[in-house]
Amino acid sequence: MEYSNIFTYMQAELSLIAVIVLLFLYDLIAGERGRRHFAAVACSLLTLSILLNIVPRGESCDLFGGMFRYVPMHTVIKSVLSIGALVVCMQATTWLRREDTAHKQGEFYVLTLSTLLGMYFMIGAANFLLFFIGLELASVPMACLVAFDKYKHYSAEAGAKYILCALFSSGLMLYGISFLYGTTGTLYFDDMVPLITGSPLQIMALVFFFAGLGFKLSLVPFHLWTADTYQGAPTAVTSYLSVVSKGAAAFVLMAILVKVFAPMLHEWRTLLFWVIILSITVANLFAIRQQDLKRFMAFSSISQAGYIMLGVIGGTAFGMTSLVFYVLVYLAANLAVFGVISAVEQHSGKVLREDYNGLYRTNPRLTLVMTLGLFSLAGIPPFAGFFSKFFIFAAAFREGFYVLVFIALLNTVISLYYYLLVVKAMYIVPNERPIATFRSDGYTRAALVLCLAGVLLLGLVSAVYDGIGLHAFGM
Repeated sequence: MEYSNIFTYMQAELSLIAVIVLLFLYDLIAGERGRRHFAAVACSLLTLSILLNIVPRGESCDLFGGMFRYVPMHTVIKSVLSIGALVVCMQATTWLRREDTAHKQGEFYVLTLSTLLGMYFMIGAANFLLFFIGLELASVPMACLVAFDKYKHYSAEAGAKYILCALFSSGLMLYGISFLYGTTGTLYFDDMVPLITGSPLQIMALVFFFAGLGFKLSLVPFHLWTADTYQGAPTAVTSYLSVVSKGAAAFVLMAILVKVFAPMLHEWRTLLFWVIILSITVANLFAIRQQDLKRFMAFSSISQAGYIMLGVIGGTAFGMTSLVFYVLVYLAANLAVFGVISAVEQHSGKVLREDYNGLYRTNPRLTLVMTLGLFSLAGIPPFAGFFSKFFIFAAAFREGFYVLVFIALLNTVISLYYYLLVVKAMYIVPNERPIATFRSDGYTRAALVLCLAGVLLLGLVSAVYDGIGLHAFGM
């Protein structure tokens, strides 16, 4: 193996490792004055890493005896996830500067980027062993992030629920992988394909593997941890968990189903069909009842995961393009909403829907960002969410899933209703004591501007979707 290939095709992983090491060293040597600039250092290094790796290489390459594979689409999805992580780090600045968290800034950035590194390895894996190592690298630091406010009851409870569910789902997945190894004698994706026959053990392997990633995606019936964890975790961590972690899991799930389980196409499509219907319907019905906005967004994210799976069930290059584009648009819209929730929570401590009554009177700009983010999540034109839903529906429709698309469309109407409940509270419902006027810090404002630009422009600038589509056929 030529070392030049490692530095060329693993540049994203190596540069992210370098960022993690530099932030770790900075945390060790920086005094109290140096920690005041921690956000600037972390965001600058992560931005530099993104810019260095945003352009895909023109060809594919296998490394480490075929355990790691690079294809140009990997650069696209890694860039999307990295941008999401950058926005989350920017939104977390106000929270991290509080007296009780200022001394833990280094821990937050290192843990966050460690989970991102694990997602990179998941995406590049061509062997189930490397895939599982990447999955655990993404999961264990995430549990630490969920319990970051460890002296708060809800955060500690959320961390315990997350790590217990993560361990159980990882055990199920590993059990399924052992079935695959037992029936094929290999852990390499390419070597497995000719040996997949749809035997009972391999069907069980498919179910267990899907259950493990279903946990990461919060798909019904693997969603029971989601609302409590989202509510108890720090809001910045909740936003990261809802977008970045979900996007990586969705991409990996589609890649493995299409590559490894291609001979079992009918089986995994049937499984996905019912999971999609349950996820979208159950989540939408429960979202209507939620008063806490973080729990509300938890059920919203479960529903959105169901929509993302419409791209997976297509199993085509068009489906892959639609999935990645949907994740990108979902990232912009969801982080816009969570950015407003985080800003309001840090300045007032309020997270209930009724607390947002009359928000337009005191904070019209934040209200506008929240409204546009919710409209995009609902799929209202001309915002980017409309175009992402159109493409994801088209991917499933093209493969003949007409009933599934019809049910998804009906659920879109339900989702529009509960998103409008929040808009109604901000603009119409009166409040004698609304949240006071406040001004967010520069990092939060910059993050919200980035999200707002994504919501408004991603659907209108066709070059983004076309650029993603150029690399989908290499998967």
